[in-house]
Amino acid sequence: MFAAHTVILIILLYVMCLFGLAVWVERRTRLRSSSLMPGWVYALSLAVFFTSWTFYGSVGFAVQSGMLFLGIYVGALLSVIFWWVTLRRMVAVKEVFRITSIADFISTRYRRSQRIAALVTILALSGVAPYISLQLTAVVSSFSIITGSHESDAWDMTGLLVMLMMLAFTIMFGIRRLDPTERHSGMIAVLVAECVVKLVALGVVGVFIIGAVFGDFNELVFALSQDEQLSYLTEFQQPSHSVLMWTTLVILGFSAVQFLPRQFHVSVVESSDQRHIKTAMWMFPFYLILINLFVIPIAAAGLKLGLPMGSADFFVLKVPQYLGNDLMTLLAFIGGFAAATGMIIISTMTLATMTSNHLVLPLCGKVRFLEPLQGYLLQIRWVIAALILISSYILAMVLSNSYILAAMGLISFVAVLQLAPALLIGMFWRHGNSMGAMIGLFAGYMLWGWTLIIPSMIAEGWLPSSIMTHGPFGISWLRPEAFLGIGFLPPLIHSVFWSMLFNILFYLLGSWFYHPQKHERALTREFMAAMLSRGKVTGKARPTGLDAYIALEPKLTEAHDLLVRYLGADKTDGAIVRITDDLQVSGKPYLTIIELMEFHRMLEHVLAGSIGSASAHSAMEERINYNEREAADLKALYSHIVNELQGQMRVDQPAEDAGGGYMFLDQMQSQLDELETTISDQKKRIAELELRLESRYEEIFKHRMDAQKLKVENDNLRRRLVDVSDAPDAAVPDDEQGGR
Repeated sequence: MFAAHTVILIILLYVMCLFGLAVWVERRTRLRSSSLMPGWVYALSLAVFFTSWTFYGSVGFAVQSGMLFLGIYVGALLSVIFWWVTLRRMVAVKEVFRITSIADFISTRYRRSQRIAALVTILALSGVAPYISLQLTAVVSSFSIITGSHESDAWDMTGLLVMLMMLAFTIMFGIRRLDPTERHSGMIAVLVAECVVKLVALGVVGVFIIGAVFGDFNELVFALSQDEQLSYLTEFQQPSHSVLMWTTLVILGFSAVQFLPRQFHVSVVESSDQRHIKTAMWMFPFYLILINLFVIPIAAAGLKLGLPMGSADFFVLKVPQYLGNDLMTLLAFIGGFAAATGMIIISTMTLATMTSNHLVLPLCGKVRFLEPLQGYLLQIRWVIAALILISSYILAMVLSNSYILAAMGLISFVAVLQLAPALLIGMFWRHGNSMGAMIGLFAGYMLWGWTLIIPSMIAEGWLPSSIMTHGPFGISWLRPEAFLGIGFLPPLIHSVFWSMLFNILFYLLGSWFYHPQKHERALTREFMAAMLSRGKVTGKARPTGLDAYIALEPKLTEAHDLLVRYLGADKTDGAIVRITDDLQVSGKPYLTIIELMEFHRMLEHVLAGSIGSASAHSAMEERINYNEREAADLKALYSHIVNELQGQMRVDQPAEDAGGGYMFLDQMQSQLDELETTISDQKKRIAELELRLESRYEEIFKHRMDAQKLKVENDNLRRRLVDVSDAPDAAVPDDEQGGR
């Protein structure tokens, strides 16, 4: 046993080392004037996927269900196989649209819908925030084990300390800047360090346990094959419904490794080079294999030593403690602490960003007396991060050792699974639209809550048990674990089946029957094109030689008034100076219409990096105006481009119909995209017709040659027949002449 103050001191020293590493890396990054991370750093940062649920919980899962614990990781490996198709496309879109989170990504695919972004954010908060509670519980429980203190005392001391340290660390290295698309080199360095720590800790402890309990690896294999008490650990078909359960866990692992908000942030938002994905495609599976290598040996050691199965989740700690090795016990604690805190830091940061961008900002825009808060977005994120961690801490303390908290890992994975149809189908099916995504997500979210959260609340005694037995208001077919009369499936499989069925069905039906507007169709085409690009956006503007008559100063004032609402005065001034320098209009009194369009495009690009693509687009529509001459010139410019693309073509819809301003740019781009698509299709059609015509020419030539050959053969045959008929009697044989 360790004294509580000794462990707390070790925790403080460990966190200070992480703090020092983060400061050193960020300083080194600034000196190098580059935020590009090496490929191996990117790959290791993805191992934040492996939390305390992996470090501690996999052993407990194996004790309960044998090799079934591998289901999640098999799904993760299958997902990695498709990364070059899926993840690479997400990274490309992120670079083009300056995506800040998974909610921003999904909303950008569906006309930058704030409603969809808000729904994704609420779903993430509902599913992931309690998962943070699970990590805090793991830290507190492991602290109470190695110190021998009561768990309630650990909550008052260690839990609060860890929560405050994680909050400080998240704010200092995750939410210190307003733009979440900027590289967080210090935070990523900390994630990599913690991924190395937990892997090394688990490996060293695993090797020690095998040697101390079994002697060597051969004895371990013999025990697993001969001891009836241990042999079930290596069975794949142990639990009932094993095929369905394996399938369900594989699906959950497949989606979690790509769609968990923390995974999306480290794999997409923090990505600096698409080529790093290739490195991650072999390093991540290698890491996955290594970190699961000692799960079965540790589980077998705990059972052989007679430790209670109820404490199997902490066999990693309890086995070396039982063997009296304090160093290994402390190393296991540090590994579990690293696994938990890495997840807490990155999840809190991503949830705070999503909540501020897609819940708080839209609310401030609609409620007049809240508008001044838009200028304090960074501080709002700090407050949200604090609220997330404090609420997670309180929830973990209240629900300590409860059913809900123990099951929260898989419950969170099912919540994240609801994002898969809107995201995956939307990436490959261009006919998916905002209506389908909205109703599909909502249906999946409702059924997830009804089939998993409600039964958990009933198990805690918060709701009457009659809902489970008779259904709400006596409606039996609405029973949470027997929805529509299907009551033979285990709760997890039951929830995944119904939530995904309705999610996908509503997505397809909504997309089939709803016809999106031109703006949404244009954005969909742009989104699809971005996925196939290298993801690089030209930072420099493209000035033209049109007449410069638009006064620059009023446009700068308008842009300043817009940006300062969200970015603050200093960052706004810097952004405007950078845009005008890139546009090459610094010091000019007037702009051309094309330069104005470029100015607004770059303005939205800057704003999107701080408040998300959807919020930035909405802000531009509300705050950016064009006068009559500017709108008329936009229309004339559009007509000129159309004439270049498709001959003389008249534009019937005036600019005023599109708002006479910023919205007209979207309409213009939409129609231009449609014309380019039509021309491209026509060129493909012409190429196909030319190929068919050439093939037809070849066939005709062949037929002519065959006909000519037949004609020659026919003429030869006729000549032979004429020669035979005109031949003299001398051609008759001699014996016949004699007979005459």
